[in-house]
Amino acid sequence: MSVDGDLTACAGLVQRGDPARFRAVMAAPMPLRRMLFPLYAFNLEVARAPWFTKEPLIAEMRLQWWRDALEEIAEGTTVRRHEVVTPLAAAIDATAARDLDDLIDARRADIEGPRFADRDDLMRYLDRTAGTLLWTGARMAGAADEAAVRDAGVAQGIVAWLRAGPDLVEKGRQSLPPGDPAEVVRDLAARGRAALQRFRASPPPRQARPVFLVLSDTDAELRALVRDPGAPPAVNPAASRLRLGWRVLTGRI
Repeated sequence: MSVDGDLTACAGLVQRGDPARFRAVMAAPMPLRRMLFPLYAFNLEVARAPWFTKEPLIAEMRLQWWRDALEEIAEGTTVRRHEVVTPLAAAIDATAARDLDDLIDARRADIEGPRFADRDDLMRYLDRTAGTLLWTGARMAGAADEAAVRDAGVAQGIVAWLRAGPDLVEKGRQSLPPGDPAEVVRDLAARGRAALQRFRASPPPRQARPVFLVLSDTDAELRALVRDPGAPPAVNPAASRLRLGWRVLTGRI
């Protein structure tokens, strides 16, 4: 398959598996799309791996396959041919490959089902997953303030995790740390809003800002959860498109 074919395949994976991210990436300049589509396709494949089978050993093997691919990228050796790995190798550097390896290691917790000792434990997991993902894309686009970018990633990760909560429960997994569920959700949402405020106090350079279009709905979703922690995050599609369009036009984050 050609390079353009690989990118099309990655875009298709993201469109089917993460429509909101797909819309945000499509609003970014083409050079960033060439980096973000493989990155987000990789994230989808890794996030699915622990859920693909009920056999822990097979799930571990699937995650190890991706870790081996990242090692090839980090070491600059011949990289295996794959519709996601091949364009990913062209899009990221050795530092990103090593950071993403830690993301995979964090995902190993999903194999047996996440069990968080407390809210801080969940926040660390979200930092290693959502925080690392956003930081990788932002750094490759020119951002330098890792702490601020990771704050933004964690805020987005909180929304995604709470959105996935009902599905996790249906699969017999405990999604929340111990405590009254409504109070836990409200506290997590408040932490997410505080993290977004820290990020906005240290905005990224202009060339990296399209990476953060994925945050278009995050604050609205977090505010809704503070008001009603019993309702899963939901966004009006029309309002979502308006927020995304406004950010594209203004360059605001």
